[in-house]
Amino acid sequence: MVTSGSSGTVSSLSDDVRTFKVLLVGWIVGGAFVVLCGAGGSPAVPLAAGQRPAARPVGDRPHVSQSHVSQPDVELLVPVLGIRPEQLRDNFDEHRGNGTRTHGAIDILASRGTPVIASVDGTIRKLFTSRAGGLTIYQFDVAENRVYYYAHLDRYADGLREGIFVPQGTVIGYVGTTGNAPPGTPHLHFAIEDLPPTKEWWKGTPVNPYPMLTTRALARP
Repeated sequence: MVTSGSSGTVSSLSDDVRTFKVLLVGWIVGGAFVVLCGAGGSPAVPLAAGQRPAARPVGDRPHVSQSHVSQPDVELLVPVLGIRPEQLRDNFDEHRGNGTRTHGAIDILASRGTPVIASVDGTIRKLFTSRAGGLTIYQFDVAENRVYYYAHLDRYADGLREGIFVPQGTVIGYVGTTGNAPPGTPHLHFAIEDLPPTKEWWKGTPVNPYPMLTTRALARP
């Protein structure tokens, strides 16, 4: 026979059991959450403002993931040492050759002998001397989606050769007036082109470097 006092005790025990069950479920769910978070590894730590990844040594060609083969928003370096983005002028659409063609590049004025640097990570695809461009360099980006063209060079950097990988910022040549550049106006003729699927370095589609150099560019003092 259960008394009224015993009924109060049973009710209290029932409350305790329910409370324990709630706590137990909470511990199980919380433990599962911790395990799932741990399985994903440590969280990525963002780079500080202005911080850039460490440069790779020459010849160390990185693996390219097929899911990251195009980097249209990659940060470029202004390819002439000491020139800042605000010093550039957009002459991509200017007419040349008595109006028979458009420029398709930008000219970066600098003193003769100023170092020319690789605007992006990539491979030196072709060293070429032409009547118009003079001493030139064709560089493919890592993904081989674009070719970067440096022309009117005074000379190449020592040791530069076709097929080597150069990290962004590597000195690859020096500003000059070779080709059809005015003798008294040393400058770098800098062009960017989208490569065709067949990857011929001379068959690209011109892309205006100016917006990329003035909105996402970095400058080396």
